[in-house]
Amino acid sequence: MKRLLTLSVAALALGATPLAAQDIAITGATLASGDGSAPVENATVVVRGGRVVAAGTGVAVPGGVPVVDGEGMWVTPGLFASITNLGLVDVGAVSESNDVDADESPFHAALDVSPAVNPQSQEVGYSRAGGVTRASVSPGAGSAIFAGQGAVIDLGADFDAVRQRRAFQVVEMGERGAALAGGSRTAVHAMVRTALMEAEAYSADGWDDDGMLTRPDAAALAEVVSGRQKLYVTVHRAADILSVLALREEFPQLDLVLVGVTEGWMVADRIAASGVPVIAAALIDLPSSFERLGATQSNVGRMVDAGVTVAIGGYEQGGDYPQGLPQQAGNLVALERVPGATGLSWGEAFAAITSIPARVAGYENSNVLVPGAIGDVVLWDGDPLELSSAPIRVWIDGVEQPLENHQTRLRDRYRTLERGDLPPAYRR
Repeated sequence: MKRLLTLSVAALALGATPLAAQDIAITGATLASGDGSAPVENATVVVRGGRVVAAGTGVAVPGGVPVVDGEGMWVTPGLFASITNLGLVDVGAVSESNDVDADESPFHAALDVSPAVNPQSQEVGYSRAGGVTRASVSPGAGSAIFAGQGAVIDLGADFDAVRQRRAFQVVEMGERGAALAGGSRTAVHAMVRTALMEAEAYSADGWDDDGMLTRPDAAALAEVVSGRQKLYVTVHRAADILSVLALREEFPQLDLVLVGVTEGWMVADRIAASGVPVIAAALIDLPSSFERLGATQSNVGRMVDAGVTVAIGGYEQGGDYPQGLPQQAGNLVALERVPGATGLSWGEAFAAITSIPARVAGYENSNVLVPGAIGDVVLWDGDPLELSSAPIRVWIDGVEQPLENHQTRLRDRYRTLERGDLPPAYRR
């Protein structure tokens, strides 16, 4: 009951209707609902009070609602980007502007990215212009396996970005986790089990200063071990995946999400049976490490065919290019045409970057165009999974968003300059 109540409160927080929500109807467009279904031509989407009230063919536009002619265009829900560093980085190589990890911190699991999120970050503007309307912001593991607590944000052009603080905890349990724990997978598993046992004891008996954890870290992990906070586990090797799933035998309330999962196809039936969702990059086909010797482009397609819930995430790019999600999804559609390979249908691929990652993050009726859903809508000039297409209008919670950003300003500044107007460095 407590878990259901927590989710209900979080859902209300994510879907709070803004005061400036606009009524809008988009007519005559090709509709991609984001629910896994195929696109539908000549459809209408109606948003009122920040919520979708109708989406499909044969929809009548209510009187007084402003109409946008979508003929020749596509209308979709906003993209949901998983495992990003949006709002945490301005220049990755400049430590003063990079809040992703905290190598020197005395705290680990207790770290919370929410206060550090900067909605004015250039990456937020780029991603919004690319059709991304919501995202999970994840900390990076610095000097310990527990990286800290991530947040769910929207990408609206205001300062109220964070929709859910402390939405999930992040832990490294593959090769990197082993290195951080002392050089072996035995060490990382011992450290995770010990931490969770101490968190259980903290919940039952209070603080014990003889333990491995600091008091703030124990308090943070108490939310994880009770199932009140999701645990995102980065893992790739098939055997490691099964070891992570086995943690629920000892800690049955863990709300797990697997991240990475390069060899997931090898144990897809076991992942599906567990009901644990996955966040994976679309195409990883190089055995770049010993934990990825089984890498294949068909990983995502095979897991989906086995019944695994898979969200496509951009973690392989460091989380700083979420506007590239349509390209990743489009590659999986193209893979269906490769003999012997397993990709996704168009509807499956688009759902993997919209409604599925939202659901993995704990939210229903988000990033999908169905009645009652949050009014995140994107109007594209063509098929959103084609590289030549781009968003031309974006609404978040029914509020139209500016698409201007640093990249567009540079484009407009330099593309029409006469030779004499070039900066001095370019003059002969």
